Amino acid sequence: MKKSVLFLFTFILVNVYSQQNVKSFNFKKGEVLDIILLTGSPEFKEGFEKYKKTILPVGFEYGYQPQPGFKASKLILGNYLPKSFLIGKWGNKEKRENFLENIVNRVPDFHKQRRSTFAYFGLSYYTLSKDLKFTVNLNTYNVVTSFWKKNNTDFYTFTKQWEKDVFATGGKFILKLPKGISPVGYNYNPDLFTIIEWKNKSDYEKFVEKHPLGFYSKLKNVHQFIID
Repeated sequence: MKKSVLFLFTFILVNVYSQQNVKSFNFKKGEVLDIILLTGSPEFKEGFEKYKKTILPVGFEYGYQPQPGFKASKLILGNYLPKSFLIGKWGNKEKRENFLENIVNRVPDFHKQRRSTFAYFGLSYYTLSKDLKFTVNLNTYNVVTSFWKKNNTDFYTFTKQWEKDVFATGGKFILKLPKGISPVGYNYNPDLFTIIEWKNKSDYEKFVEKHPLGFYSKLKNVHQFIID
């Protein structure tokens, strides 16, 4: 058992911190996709030693499948830049939520470990209604953008125009997700979550010049950062 857990942990590190330039994701209908924003605490090294021995094995029991991850390198809009941006996979919603319901029974200090290991842990998860494949090419310029709406009418009109502007400046939507589900205490649940690819930094900066913070005034909030 110890050897299998060590192997799985090593597999996580290889996937999450891989420096390969192209990272691909493949989800089947009914599987669950996690969006995770992380920042380690000053006690991360010591805390994660315990975390990987107690919490991660339970996640694997419930079918957690680690996926490639990214560094969050530059904040564009909003007021917080996480250190890492990760994607996770679970077999289905039942397994994902059974983990959340049972983890404290299995690991009583679960939330305490999370707090001591991570200074920030934002999570939203999505049950996919159809198969999903996408690839993030790190040779291009990749931007994560999250929107929180004020009301439905303005939000629909705003996002349609925003999407047209993205396309007009050479942007390409790699991933687009509606509102998901966030567990209590780990809320990061935008009404629209996207990853957009531009060919280079120059093309993206042209878009930014025409879309400063004031452009997003019809929204409740916006959060945008670069991943690499």
